Parts: sequence; structure tokens; C-alpha cells
Amino acid sequence: MTAARLTPNAVAATLAGDINLKPVVQVFDLRSITVTGPPGAGPRFRAIISDGVATTQALFAAQLCDLARSGLVRRGAIVQLLEYIVNEVNGRRAMVILNMEVLVPECEIIGNPVLPPESGVSNSNTMRADQFNGAPGSTAGSTLTTVTRSNYNSPVIQRPMAGNLSNMIPRPSDNAQVFQPTVQPSYRPAPNYRNRGTIMKNDAPARIIPISALNPYQGRWAIKARVTAKGEIRRYHNAKGDGKVFSFDLLDSDGGEIRATCFNALVDRFYEAVEVGKVYVVSRGSLKPAKKDYNHLNNEWEIFLESQSTIELCPDENSSIPAMRFSFTSIDKIEDSENNAIVDVIGVVTSVNPSSTIQRKNGMETQKRTITLKDMSGRSVEVTMWGDFCNREGLQVQEMVEHGAFPVLAVKAGRVNDYSGKSVGTISSSQLLINPDLAEAHSLRQWFDCGGRDASTQSISRDFTPAASRYEIRKTVAQIKDDGLGMGDKPDWVTVKATVVFFKTDSFCYTACPNVIGDRRCSKKVTKSDSGNWFCDKCNQEFPECDYRYLLQLQIQDHSGTAWATAFQEPGEELLGCSARELNMLKENEDPRYTDVLLQGLYRQHLLRLKVKEETYGDERRVKNTVFKVERIDPSAESKFLLDHISRLTGSY
Repeated sequence: MTAARLTPNAVAATLAGDINLKPVVQVFDLRSITVTGPPGAGPRFRAIISDGVATTQALFAAQLCDLARSGLVRRGAIVQLLEYIVNEVNGRRAMVILNMEVLVPECEIIGNPVLPPESGVSNSNTMRADQFNGAPGSTAGSTLTTVTRSNYNSPVIQRPMAGNLSNMIPRPSDNAQVFQPTVQPSYRPAPNYRNRGTIMKNDAPARIIPISALNPYQGRWAIKARVTAKGEIRRYHNAKGDGKVFSFDLLDSDGGEIRATCFNALVDRFYEAVEVGKVYVVSRGSLKPAKKDYNHLNNEWEIFLESQSTIELCPDENSSIPAMRFSFTSIDKIEDSENNAIVDVIGVVTSVNPSSTIQRKNGMETQKRTITLKDMSGRSVEVTMWGDFCNREGLQVQEMVEHGAFPVLAVKAGRVNDYSGKSVGTISSSQLLINPDLAEAHSLRQWFDCGGRDASTQSISRDFTPAASRYEIRKTVAQIKDDGLGMGDKPDWVTVKATVVFFKTDSFCYTACPNVIGDRRCSKKVTKSDSGNWFCDKCNQEFPECDYRYLLQLQIQDHSGTAWATAFQEPGEELLGCSARELNMLKENEDPRYTDVLLQGLYRQHLLRLKVKEETYGDERRVKNTVFKVERIDPSAESKFLLDHISRLTGSY
């Protein structure tokens, strides 16, 4: 096995002032030193670091000392220096390490590094035993170096170290561990960058680093990555006025992913320049914590581009960076996913519904199309395409199915919806690939063509299954309690045929945030601020108007008993026949029609789709029934269900 690979000439480059190198080096030796500074500063550590040829002394910043105390950093460790500064001390350059990553905790000494003369350590990789028995210059007889801080963030070394720093240093070996550093070569600027005379320090091109190495504490940086998704331009309004924003997702050769976001003038500057599938060098910008409600990527940070940010196309990059990264979830596992979870799913398209036009809650129209995917797990799921997906990939899939071809479809970043069963819907950053060149797609194709087409499949999207099976889990109100429903780890989904006998009228709705983020409304509770506007804690914005959404507490009854249930927006509108805003206006105006609406919603029999789950309220645990769907009784379908049920009970057909 060949030796681990360190960054060539790292010592010379860092001492010369290159603070963006992020070199991979080896800790040749390490020892604790006494420090005078703020109370409780504790001991510090000084190391000799090596690039395999040259060495230099380096002081660990206080926040890194625990790494040395715990033994995670020790002699022979291979580390990547992420942040560091170099000071001039007594005519010599001295390094202070502010942040580093341990790559290999222990490794034999690499190369034959030349030690600095002031280190007091022999340059030979082998030493005589008598050097460690208290002889002059040995570790046992050495004097600790004292570090004084005039500025605690800028240590000044008063005098050089005396004595040896280590016990015997092992001889280089051909069996040293292999390590491939992640540091990429320096970014070569485009021709129009050159020939501008002297380059100032802040204008010099930044070194390309992996996305995984990005953090908010860096100075200049650059990443080279492929755009895997690009969102539409969204417009918003807040207390500062109107604005617009768009985001795009980036993937680099190490598999790191991150989202970049542009606002206002930067939208005009970069929106047309960024194309999905192409590779760019992106440099400069601020990193902020990613909002996980809207950002599904596996990265705690998000890039916010600024006026000095640059995006440059790399036209010759074709294969070094993958086109897309998938983490597929089988359809049977989607049934256990949380609502609004972001998943990648792949399956064979078995049916396609025509595209339809619907009106969104914000009053705008959009296109909707549903398809059915099945996979080898024995389950199928409904996938809803929204907007441009309907007439782009959706139309192509429909034509293929109509001609007898059942394509494999991979969905990147679909959102799970658990309304009356589980389904998957597209969002602005979703990607749809038809018959992709993936191992999972080839396996599905072979399975489907060799018998999977006729394999029985159960849908996890219960709202779309035939009527007879849709009400298969039918319960009475009493059975919800008697059968102990909702007491397990997952909720129980049941249908009851019941009548609403009571509505709580003191509070039937709440004031909700009207902000539209991507393809969905925020809908979190808002409160009125001193300015008279409505403030949303989640969006951190104020709005002149709010939305009103149902939060109905109601009592349902059948022949077996009564139970309390909660109904939100859509079920509430179905039960009462009007929106929460309209009903609230009637109540505030003391309109007699308010009472009429409530009375008309009572004593009507419905099929109620309930989610039954035990929840904790303070110190009390109780089962909550949530109405997810309300359907009027269809006499024909209900008669068929009852006849089928009687047949199963009697064993007759």
C-alpha cells in the first residue's frame, strides 16, 4: 500500500500567506504548553506539522485543545487545516490553527521531513534510548514554552521551545494508510480576468473547495458544481416592500449538495445564466442556516448570493460531476413517511390521468395531473404533477402509456402528502426522469417485463382506490375506543358513517399566514402587531391581511355512541358549505345567517375519514380523532359496500 498523500509544498505556501489553501498535513509532533491569558484559559498545545518534506511549528487555538486532550489529534495524525493565520514573531513566521478536520487519527510518519532548527527534535526518524532518560535536551528535562497574549486572539510566542517534543518517532513504512485529500486545484479564471495588472489580495481568485467544507466563517471561497434543479421566480411582499427570489441546487464531484438563493437584482442577473445540468464555478456569498421546512438537501447551510458573487460556466465539464444524486425510498416505506417529507421514488407508470385546471388557494390557476407508480415492494402510489410538469413530462408519459409502453419514472424531491392516505406531489425543485439510465430503473424494467406487470399491488393512496376497497376499514364510533385505535406508534386510518350533532362555536377558526412559499401556503397562526399588520413568526414577515382557516371542534354520533373530532380547512368547508373567512364575517357582523349555516351542517350523515392517534396535552395523554375527508353518502356505492360486507360475514357470494 502506498503512503498517505499530503498537500505538496503546504508549509511553504501557508507561511507565504496563502490562507485559502486548506492543506492536508501530518502532525509530526505535539505537546502541551503553559499559557498566560484570560482566567481559566488552561493549557494549550503546540505542534510540528509536516507536508512530508518541510515542517513548521503551529499553535492550536483554544477551541481545538479538546481534540488534543482527548487523543483525537496526536502524533502521526493526518489533518486538513480549514482556517489558520500566520503571524510574524521574532523574524519568523508562526502559524495559529483556528479550525481543522481530523482525517486519519493515526498514521506512520510520511516522507523524511526536515524539522525546524528551533524545535529541539532530532531530524532522524530513529533515536537512541538514552535520549529519553533525562539527558540534556530530552523531553523529561525540557522547559515549557510560555505564551503571552496581548490580544487573546493573536498569540505572541516569547521564546523558542527547548528540548525534545516527542518520544521515538516511527520510521516511514510502505504500509502507511492511503488517503486522498479532497482539496481541489486552484480555480483558473477566465481569460478576461487576466492582464489587469497587479491583483490585490481581495481580488485574487479563490481556491475551489468541496461543498462539504463550506462554513459561514470562511473568507473567500469557490465551489465547482452542477446545477441539478432550478426553481421558478417567486414574488413576495413584506414590510420592506415587494421583492422576488429564486433558488437553484448544486452538486459537486464529492457528492456534496447545497442550495443557492438570489434576491431582487440578482434574480435579473443570474436567472437566465443558470441552466439545469450545466457546471459552474460559484464564488463569494454568505452562508446561512438552511430552512429545513423548504430545503430538503442534506446540508445545514444555504448560500445567499450577493452583489460581489460570481457564477462562471465550465463548458468542458461533462463527466467529473454526476448529473443527479438519488436516494430512493421504496413505495412501501413511503407509507411510513411523515407528512411533507421529501423523498426520491422510482417506479413503473401503470396509469395516467388527463391534465386538469384547478384554482389555487391564492386565486391563481394551475395544472394538475395524477399518475400511478408501482414497484417491487407490492405497493403503488399516486404521484401528482403540478404546473409545467403536467404538460412536459406528464404529457410524454401519457402518450407512452396510451401506446402500450409503461415507462420507468424517477422522481427527485417529491413531497409526501398523507391526506386520506399517502401520495407524492411535485414541488418547484422536483425533477422527473423518464426511463433513466440507472441500475434501479433497469431492475424495475426487467421485473415488470418478466411478470411484474401482472403482480397484485396494493395502493397506499387510499383516496384513489375503488369505492369498495376505500371503505374497507370501516368502524363504528364505539369501536374506535373498544379496539384501542390510535394507541400504537403509527396512527390508525378508519372510516365511520356518522352524523355531526354539535359544533363548538366559541372558536371555529384561526388567523393564518397568507404567504405563499413555492407551491404551498404557510398557514401558520399569525398575530396582530402594533402596526396593525399581521405578523408570522415562521416567515418573520408582516402582512396587511390574514387568511382564515377552520379549526372545528365537533361531536359525531352513530348508533353505537358519540365522540369528539377535529376538522381543519377542507373538511370544515365540506361540512359547513362555506369558507372560514365567510363564516367569520357573518359572526362578526352578527348576521343571522351565521346560525343558519351551523344548523344546516348538523344531523347530516357522512362518511368521515378519520386519523386516530394518541397525543399528549400537558401531562395528559388522550386519543385524538382528526377528520381528513368528508364524503356524502352515495346510495349506490354504500349499498354495494353493505352487500359485500354481508357476503363476507355469511360466506355467501
